[in-house]
Amino acid sequence: MHRENRKPKDRDFLRTREGMFFCVTGYLHPPDRYTAYLKYSPTSEGKWEDEATAYRRELPYYHVRNVARTVDYLEAYYPAYVSHCRVRDFRFSMVPRHRVARYYLPEGRLSEILDSPQDQLEEEVRGLALQMAAEAAVEPAVLGITGSVLIGLHNPAFSDIDLTIYGLDNGRRLRKALSESRIPSIRQLDDRFMAKWSRGIAERFPLTVEEARYFASRRWNYGTYRGRYFSIHPIRSDEEIKEVYGDHVYRGCGTGRIRATVADAGEALFMPAIYRIEDVRLLEGDPAATGVRELVSYEGLYRDIVDAGSLVEAKGKVEAVDGKPRRLVIGSLALGGQGYVKPVQGI
Repeated sequence: MHRENRKPKDRDFLRTREGMFFCVTGYLHPPDRYTAYLKYSPTSEGKWEDEATAYRRELPYYHVRNVARTVDYLEAYYPAYVSHCRVRDFRFSMVPRHRVARYYLPEGRLSEILDSPQDQLEEEVRGLALQMAAEAAVEPAVLGITGSVLIGLHNPAFSDIDLTIYGLDNGRRLRKALSESRIPSIRQLDDRFMAKWSRGIAERFPLTVEEARYFASRRWNYGTYRGRYFSIHPIRSDEEIKEVYGDHVYRGCGTGRIRATVADAGEALFMPAIYRIEDVRLLEGDPAATGVRELVSYEGLYRDIVDAGSLVEAKGKVEAVDGKPRRLVIGSLALGGQGYVKPVQGI
């Protein structure tokens, strides 16, 4: 289980009594449950294996429609893992704490790998983490490893490296180091890969190929290390997790499409990504959207895509906080993946 007093964090993992692996999402959790989505399930045959069991990946990639399917699956076969959140007013997968067989800490697992890597992939994880820490001038202890490597299901033949970095300042330092190409063993994704990625994004999201290419140009946290694909995920530190479950009550109040100016993008590195906005103009939808002062994206595609001062267009669920319209939420199950944030200029 997680260390005493350490808060649950985005990209932690847990295994249930039935052997299912869930990925913790966000930082707001009921006292007796973890908000998390199903990632791997035991199966008779699967690409991912530990010493005794094969697993299938229930979420091939993160998209609200895929998450919705896992919630439907759990509701049909494991209803105890789906519940209605009285604070956030949505039905989602939430793992009861008494059903958790093991809780996995990304920073703890990386520490083990730094001390004693067990295979070629873990050797690469160690090399990448140490180089990133050195070039970003951060301690290796603020880094972690998530995904299949965290839970011991990785296969050196095909698994990726998914690193976490804790704390906003540390995330900014690493972003600067990667953006300046300071680490010689890291390569940016080539034009062919990015063209294919952009076409795929345009097929799955309400974006044009040109808009998707702009998004591709902002993806500082993806690349290859010694030919292996990697990703970086900034995570809040304990001190940066300020809200306690029940401090505020959230309620949906329609949908809206707006234009606004980004006043602050400081918290857009995290998930959910938060943009503070001003000068809001309603384009269509619920008039309550004019009161929105934050864009909140649970879809990673819209993380860190614009800077303060940018003019953006956004579509999402209008959400009242403690009775007052306050946020426009992108990536909610309610819109089925049709929400978005994108710059009006600069593409």
